[in-house]
This record gives sequence, structure tokens and C-alpha cells, in this order.
Amino acid sequence: MGKGQTIRIEQIDEYRWRIPKESREDMRVDGIIYADEKLMSHIRGEQAAEQVANVATLPGIVGASMAMPDIHWGYGFCIGGVAAMDVEAGGVVSPGGVGYDINCGVRLLRSDLKAESLRPRIKGVVDQLMRDVPCGVGVGGPFKFGDDELRKICLDGAKYLVEIGLADEEDLVATEAGGCLDGADPDAVSPIAYRRGRDQCGTLGAGNHFVEVQVVEEIFDAQAAAAMELAVGTVTVMIHSGSRGFGYQVCDDAIKTLRKAPEKFGIDLPDRQLVCAPVKSPEGRRYLGAMRSAANYAWANRQLLAHLARKALAHHLKATVESLGLRQVYDVAHNIARIETHEVGGRPRKLCVHRKGATRAFGPVSTGSPQAVSTGSPQAESEEIPRKYRSIGQPVLIPGDMGTASYVLVGADGAMRETFGSTCHGAGRVMSRKAAVRAAAGRHIEKELAASGVVARARGRRGLDEEQPDAYKDIHNVVDVVVAAGLARKVARLRPMGVIKG
Repeated sequence: MGKGQTIRIEQIDEYRWRIPKESREDMRVDGIIYADEKLMSHIRGEQAAEQVANVATLPGIVGASMAMPDIHWGYGFCIGGVAAMDVEAGGVVSPGGVGYDINCGVRLLRSDLKAESLRPRIKGVVDQLMRDVPCGVGVGGPFKFGDDELRKICLDGAKYLVEIGLADEEDLVATEAGGCLDGADPDAVSPIAYRRGRDQCGTLGAGNHFVEVQVVEEIFDAQAAAAMELAVGTVTVMIHSGSRGFGYQVCDDAIKTLRKAPEKFGIDLPDRQLVCAPVKSPEGRRYLGAMRSAANYAWANRQLLAHLARKALAHHLKATVESLGLRQVYDVAHNIARIETHEVGGRPRKLCVHRKGATRAFGPVSTGSPQAVSTGSPQAESEEIPRKYRSIGQPVLIPGDMGTASYVLVGADGAMRETFGSTCHGAGRVMSRKAAVRAAAGRHIEKELAASGVVARARGRRGLDEEQPDAYKDIHNVVDVVVAAGLARKVARLRPMGVIKG
């Protein structure tokens, strides 16, 4: 199917749309898009919808090739894509199903600060963050790691930072996978990636990455909010970043290395960007080992960014981190592939679940509910979710644009039944970065944000122009869809007060 060609999309209900597998000879399963009519007006006929159909052709795929309401075009897989492959039935792993920014994700810190008392000082706080948190393309940070230390980060992720006094166990508990995926293989990472990673752990980067100071504007679920220690009028800090040049290089290397794998394993691809290999093949295992290394690097990166952000706030406010109550709510990955066991067709199956621009959203742990298990043991899986969250569901962090709002959700049982415990990851772009820059011509985005009560800082004007609020879908609309579809529940809405970007 050629670029831009219209594909067949049927409406299932108000929030679900199907690309029937019968519409193409090569599709193994249906494509399912979660959206309402308003969002579908952007999605119909776009290349991202075609990518959903393309992913449905991959070996071993089960259930459906899915897209969340923040869907937009990406490399191979659409951003907002979810796909699970049966490991024991020749299921594949694809770097395009994870993306270049491996384990790009979000970390949320809560505080005892009151927004009304911080507001007169917000400009100074944002300026302090801008001084103390390295951001921008290629910018290095204060933490320098040699190859031996980077190998430890690859193996242990944020856990290694506990050993050197830059993290504590409380942070690890409140991090997906405890801040470390098992099965990382530092030997599968190229020397070029190690060179790129030496001074970038603890840096924000550019693009849509940010550190944002927010106020809890509304609580929707009092029980869940209490478990997360969130209260109306208090200040939160949200950090959005990934594996930087280290992860980019891991993905780039893998795409080149796997170029001939489809031919070797007799896999016909509708798009060469879907290059892949069976999970159980040497090629598949090597990519997963390198990808897990980059994912662990990303968790270490966000841990260091949290360390710097905490210190910046404490310094500017002449307080201590402890007195400000800057404790971690949770940290979730948005670009990752994880081996999990889910019930498919009435029996547990070991799957490679790709979430690209999608968030793991496991529902409450309760007797008789469908439960995903990464190790084959429901008990082991439930233990990854902090004990205080097991009765409410895994926290899900959904950043919006810097002028509107972000959301805290929790996973719901509907996600376990339909999407392998997955939901959306953000607002989703409606403008390319080039289009956003053109749309900002003659305007001053920083002043526009200031007029709406948001103090924004960036290394250059282009960073704010590319990430202006108009470049994104309506975050409220996106969140309402996943909630109405039963994939997640709302806990809190967070409104931005100040933000720094690369």
C-alpha cells in the first residue's frame, strides 16, 4: 500500500475503530485505533494509520496491532503504537517498535510546597533549574562516566546510582521495573554508543523533553491521590527525558545490524523500517540485550535529573529536599519492549510487548482479575508495582503541552483485557516540528506562555517554537478517550507553572 493511500477503517463503538485484517492479504490480525470522532478526523488517511496495518503483518503478533489516541507517524511503528508478539510462536522484536529514544519516559515528584506561596518566586525557580539542569542538543552534564561505570549503568540502571550516593531505595521502589530491566547485555552496545553516553547521563536533551513545575489543579480519585500524596494546590515536578545519544546510537546500530535479518528468517515486510528478528534468534536476543542496556541508562538519566531538580529547588528556596517533601510518585517508560506473560485465548502466553509512545498501565491487583506477569508468576509481577499502589492500579503519567495540563492516571482492568496493560503516553503531535516553527513566525511563544501564567525557558527560540501548544492534540480529549474506553482512570490534573526545555 503506497504512502498516503486511504485504508479501510470501520467504527466499532464511540472510542474504537478497526482496520479489518481482511482488507489486506498480508495482515495477520486487525488494527485497532482508540479515538473519538474528533480525533479520527486527524487520523483518517494519515500514514500513521497505515503503519498500524503494517505492524499487523509481523510474525507472531497476537490480539491486534493497536494505536492509542495520541497516534502520529513514527519510524516503522506509529507513535502511540502497541503490539505483542508470541515469543514461542516465532514472534519478532523490532527496533522500530521501541524507537530511537529508548525508554523515553516520565518521572513525577510531589512536594509539600503550596503553589500560592511559590508563584511569586516561580521565575527564579525556573531560572535556577535552567542553570542547574543541562539541556540542549549534545549538551553534556556534570556527571562523567567511564566505560566500566557505563557498563554498570547498563546492567543495573538506577540501582547503580544508589551505590554511589545519587539515589535512594525509595526512588527505585517508585520506578517501573525498579529502574532496571534484567537481561541487559553491555557487550551488545557499540563503542560509539559508549562514547556518546559518557557525559550525557544526567542531561535533559532537546525536542519535547522538559522539566516542568506544576500545580495539582484537580483531584478525580481521592483514594488514588492520597496513595500518591497528591493534594489540590500543591506543587509537583515532572521530568520528561530518555536515553539521549546513547539510546539513539543503540537503535541506529540495531537497525543497520538487522537489515538482512528479515531475508534470513523468511519475513516479508511491507515497510523496511519494520526491520526485525525473532525474539529467540541470536539477532533478536542481541538487540534486546542492547535495548535493555539503553533502557537502564535512561532510568539512571532520569534519576540524575531528579537529583539535580531537587537540589535546584532546595537551593533557590533555601531549604532542604527533605523539608520540601520532594518524594517520587512514579517513573514510567514510554518507548520500550518488555517480555511479559498475558492471557491470550484463555491461556497464558509469553509475549514481547512493544510500547512505542505508549505507557504500561496495569490495573489493580485483585483476586480473579486478569493479570500480566513478566516472569510467569503473578506474585512476582505484582511485586514490581509499589505495594501502596496495588489496590488502585499502576500510576500512569501523561504529559500534555506546556501551556495546558498533564494528567496522572492509573491503569484499569480494561487495559489488561484489551491492550496488554497499555494506554496513551501524551497529547501527540498534530504539527511536525518544521510546521510548528513556520506557525510561530512573527510570534513570541515565550511571551504567549507568560501571558497564560507559564514561565518558559529554552536554550533557543526554536525549542519553544517547535513545542508550542498548538503543535499538539488536546490532552483533555486524549485522556477522556482512554478513560471512556476503560484503559485507565483519572487521578489528578496538573497545570504548568514553569518549564525548561532544550
